[in-house]
Amino acid sequence: MKKHITLSMSFLLALTLGFTACSSKTSTEETIEEVEVAEPSSFGGLALYTVRDSMASNPKATLQAVADAGYAYVEAANYEDGKFYGMTPTEFSSYLESLGLSAKSAHMGMVNMENADQLIADVKAAGIEYFVIPVPPMGMFTFGPDGMGMKGTPDELVTIMNTLGEKCSSAGIKLLYHNHDFEFKTMEDGTVIEDLLLEKCDPAFVNFQMDLFWVTKAEVDPLTYFEKYPGRFIAWHVKDMNTEGNFAPVGTGTIDFKRILAEKAKSGMEFYLVEQDQTFGLDPMEAIKISHDGLKEIGFK
Repeated sequence: MKKHITLSMSFLLALTLGFTACSSKTSTEETIEEVEVAEPSSFGGLALYTVRDSMASNPKATLQAVADAGYAYVEAANYEDGKFYGMTPTEFSSYLESLGLSAKSAHMGMVNMENADQLIADVKAAGIEYFVIPVPPMGMFTFGPDGMGMKGTPDELVTIMNTLGEKCSSAGIKLLYHNHDFEFKTMEDGTVIEDLLLEKCDPAFVNFQMDLFWVTKAEVDPLTYFEKYPGRFIAWHVKDMNTEGNFAPVGTGTIDFKRILAEKAKSGMEFYLVEQDQTFGLDPMEAIKISHDGLKEIGFK
């Protein structure tokens, strides 16, 4: 009789443990499933050049609005007298952090060989990882009736970029070059500036921020460059083009971002930023909300 009772108790104990284990497993699986399908409340970046007017008049309120629109990080486009939007580097970094934002990159077109060390130090002090050259610096950039261009030689630009890239690397940050359309156009001697930069700039010190609007404007396929120069396009500027060839909020124009995004790994893209240089009567704050919705629809995260 005792033996029978012992077996019964053992059987009940085994059933109880098995049921508990199954319940625990089911609960764990459900928890994992919930985590996998959850979407981040904030994602993607915004180039603050898009909202430059409101950043000039009320930067803190504008940054709050950027965070409220769902962006996770920003790119600075204003630096003057050692400050970003009137804030010291540490103040800028701290205020962004208080909003749940960070600054990934900064456009530093005012750089020259005399101020480079100070600018690099301030970018690093603000917690910014990428120092971006938005146009050929140091008086090389030109703009006129025929559009954008460059004086001096591409080889001179290569030398400048490599020098600045080494300085950035020594300071613990990274250098990127941002394109417009003219870098993809063939010069009279057959040179394509973007190609020369990619071939002659040391990838240990210099990489690239591809502006998807401007490369499209130049009638060049971004995927051609991803294939030829894989891993070099660390950042993207994401802005759309309407049927008239003008800037448009992301997802409302003609650029096939899904096709481009599918080659993200090959390009080397680590982060991306919405940018719209002009909004043509649409309030820039409304434009960035439309673009953020577009990012989600396209599949950016």
